Amino acid sequence: MNARLAALGLLGSTAVAGLLFAPVFGLPALLLPVFVVVVLGYGGAELCLRVPRLEAWRPLVVLVAGLLGIVETTLFSTTIAGLPTGASLQGLSQGLTESWLRTLQSTWPARPDAGQLLFVPLAVLLAVVLGLELLLRLRMPLVALLPSLAVAVLAQAYQALSGGPALVAALGYFAPAGLVLWAARPGGLRLRRPSASAAWAVLPLVVAIAAGAVAFGGLDPAGREPYRLADGHPVPPPQTPVSNPLDEIAGQLADPERPVFSYRSSAPVERWRLVVLTGFDGAGWSAEPKLRRLGAGLEGVPGAPEVSAELRVPPLSGPWLPSQPGLTSVTGAAPLVDPGAGMLFSAAPGGPAEYRMTWSAPEADPDYLGTAPVDAQAPGGLAGVGAVPDDVARLAWTAVHGLRPTFQSALQLQRFLQQNYQLAVGDDLPTGASWPQLRQFLTVSKRGTSQQFAAAYVALARITGIPARLVVGYRGADTAGEHVVRAGDALAWPEVAVAGVGWVPLDPTKSAATSARSSGLAGAAGRAQAKLPPLEKLQPPVPPADTRPEAAAFVSGTGGWPWWIAAAAAPALVLCGLAGVPLAKALRTRRRRRRLGKDAIFGAWAEARDRLRAHGVAYRAGMTPRDLAESAGAALGERVRDPVLRLSGVMDSALWSRFPPSESAVGVAWMEIRELRRALARRPLRRRMRAVFDPRPLFRRSG
Repeated sequence: MNARLAALGLLGSTAVAGLLFAPVFGLPALLLPVFVVVVLGYGGAELCLRVPRLEAWRPLVVLVAGLLGIVETTLFSTTIAGLPTGASLQGLSQGLTESWLRTLQSTWPARPDAGQLLFVPLAVLLAVVLGLELLLRLRMPLVALLPSLAVAVLAQAYQALSGGPALVAALGYFAPAGLVLWAARPGGLRLRRPSASAAWAVLPLVVAIAAGAVAFGGLDPAGREPYRLADGHPVPPPQTPVSNPLDEIAGQLADPERPVFSYRSSAPVERWRLVVLTGFDGAGWSAEPKLRRLGAGLEGVPGAPEVSAELRVPPLSGPWLPSQPGLTSVTGAAPLVDPGAGMLFSAAPGGPAEYRMTWSAPEADPDYLGTAPVDAQAPGGLAGVGAVPDDVARLAWTAVHGLRPTFQSALQLQRFLQQNYQLAVGDDLPTGASWPQLRQFLTVSKRGTSQQFAAAYVALARITGIPARLVVGYRGADTAGEHVVRAGDALAWPEVAVAGVGWVPLDPTKSAATSARSSGLAGAAGRAQAKLPPLEKLQPPVPPADTRPEAAAFVSGTGGWPWWIAAAAAPALVLCGLAGVPLAKALRTRRRRRRLGKDAIFGAWAEARDRLRAHGVAYRAGMTPRDLAESAGAALGERVRDPVLRLSGVMDSALWSRFPPSESAVGVAWMEIRELRRALARRPLRRRMRAVFDPRPLFRRSG
């Protein structure tokens, strides 16, 4: 009787461990297969207890009974009149080798079909077989709990519980586990009693492992999402070449009446997306999708209205299917999905598709958008832009009027493109979105399709620290009902990551003027732009004070050199004479230029400040880079003011953005130093020689 109680406790803990996969598949999908495996496992153990001659065969009896139970509950469609077939054995084999990986590649909750669910009852069955043998044959109750504990750890690695559910799961596991330990009490069961030293050594270890399994990834001290095995197992991209819809825009606009797909929607749909492009190396744009198998559903935006549409898509040139951000479900097809980008990828490209999809359509407050900060941590928003031409880099800072990266500067950049560039129409349409074509568009022709407008916007935004990505798709209709999307509706547009909102779509072409009447995030962005102050009234915010110790010492005068160092330095300066001062300045400039990231931009600012001080421009504590630029302009002229003003824009981006500055930003900063040196070289020779040998900029200025 005591052995039976111990077996019941062990099987109860194993069942709870299997049910910890509920966040992945949902509890109803797991109850029957896990319950059947545990009951049949106990039945096999009870049979061997009643028939001692079968005890040697107990592992095989329990294993066969459990496999039959899995076939009847999960693979019943492969049986004939309830009897297993070759397809049943093949399904069990795939469950051992593939189902765990297919589940990791799926969005959660995953579809509870046999191709993904099988590994859970199989893992429970393996834990039942091993646990019963360790308990009933080797008489080691504590060790017998380890297989079920391994299943619990695996469940937490898939999706960790936290808070109240984690506490309930821990109590649910340890309550039957306590029955196993009670069965090993002195004078109780015919089990080997663990020694006191072994109990004190193993019991804390088991408790610690269990607590760690429950809390694995659930504790979040750094404010990040819990770690999941699925994060490292996306669906591998196809091996065949995939077309880029961005390169097909001009060709589609040349045949505008050709139908592409049709849809019927419950509400107006402004845009349909095909692909989101985040990679740009200067020669071409690329998508970096994190594809998943579409599960039972996706989380939408809480509180946002839901829109649905039925789509009929004939064979397309690529695997991308029309989609929307904020997807919640897709029925009628089983595509791959990138939840973060809202992209659908046909698992069997080349054929027609009919499916129904639903998505969340959130709104945003235009007043908040007008002053909202950007989200520099958005994936792909500040990816590379390749080798930026010098004139384009300077144009980027001019376009945002020196504003630090906020959604206001993103709207200003959009307004700059709308007011200074023309949307190309007709037969002779420009093509391409690499730097040669974008440079031609930005500095020469100033005429392009949405391909050049969107690509140029994303490149300029990233140069100035605004996280942006490029989206390719089609225009929709401003009414609900049935519509046909044609090739002339092909469109590319940028999206900007806004903190607390997500990716907000923009349209830098002339057609963006109508977006203020739209709904959703695009409409909110249009209304925010309508409230954007005129260019002359845009006030760049004052950058935050530099909290680094060396900067604080420089401004406040609380730091500085000890008196004995100054006393020793005085004779050295006299001996070095005139040759030592320019050499020290050259070495300091070289050291500043060799810094990396944000420190290199700070070094460029320090270089500009010291050069201006040497030429007699006063620097006072509390002056911002813009203040110094205005002082330099008043004292030395506009040629000196302009590079310092552009450098202040790079400084704003480095100070306010949480994302490390790109190499192109560092290059722009030091390019402005070269421009400053050329401007100062126009001064009279006597003043230039005095600046070269002036030793004062070598020392930190007190407040």
